[in-house]
Amino acid sequence: MQELKSVYNKEELLKNAVELLKNLIEIPSFSKDEFNTSVEIENFFKKHQIPTKRFKNNIWAVNKNFDVFKPSVLLNTHHDTVKPNKAYTLDPFVPIEKDGKLYGLGSNDAGASLVSMAQVFLHFYDKEDLKYNLVIALTAEEEISGFDGIEALFPQLPNIEFAVVGEPTQMNLAIAEKGLLVIDEK
Repeated sequence: MQELKSVYNKEELLKNAVELLKNLIEIPSFSKDEFNTSVEIENFFKKHQIPTKRFKNNIWAVNKNFDVFKPSVLLNTHHDTVKPNKAYTLDPFVPIEKDGKLYGLGSNDAGASLVSMAQVFLHFYDKEDLKYNLVIALTAEEEISGFDGIEALFPQLPNIEFAVVGEPTQMNLAIAEKGLLVIDEK
């Protein structure tokens, strides 16, 4: 087996991210039907020689030099999507690049977060002497607050000190959110 490449430059990470996002867009992944995207995520990590664990349609991994005596940081986002609404003007399962943007169902919520976190994890996976562990969990059923997503997976994860959760926020940082209600006045 080929040895894991320990250094990825920015161009390689960007290429990895775009390729993975395009692959995910092409796979329908409505809540409770995320098996095929979970396999795509497993294959991505396998391609980069990173062992993963699976629980239902949740894929997770820990960094190569995981140390139970160090605090762990969780990178978490989801790979399920909602169904496209009738106003959708493009084929939702065909990744289209236009004006420097990638369009397709799930590309923003939360595909962009997923592929970004996957690249961060890939970059730090085999680093030695980190002051913390990295745990990545790419989970199912977020769009419906389902019971077989992060809620079911969390007891299987190592002790987590804090988490970074990828979800589109228009670049506004949300801290310690537990539930959310948004009311837009028109």
